[in-house]
Amino acid sequence: MGRKRLITDSYPVVKRREEPSGHSKGELSPELGEEPQPHNEEEEAELELLRQFDLDWQYGPCTGITRLQRWHRAEQMGLEPPVEVHQVLKSHPGDPRFQCSLWHLYPL
Repeated sequence: MGRKRLITDSYPVVKRREEPSGHSKGELSPELGEEPQPHNEEEEAELELLRQFDLDWQYGPCTGITRLQRWHRAEQMGLEPPVEVHQVLKSHPGDPRFQCSLWHLYPL
């Protein structure tokens, strides 16, 4: 009887050309790499709080700005963002795992 047909069988296979820089379009830059894993349970809990903040549209969009900028914008607009988020952001001022939103690795 043969192989079961998939929906993708009806589309032609297209090879992507590489750009002059050596990267395929839509590929993440290698210098961005993967984010390091949290070192302890406290950091993991803090990062989860920040991920939930990123996913909560009540405080406006989070792409293109840092979490701290988004928190301040929400506060200025009277949206009452969580104080815990501000405390976490202030306790990790130079760490991109804490300062950048979930979407910072994706081009706009």
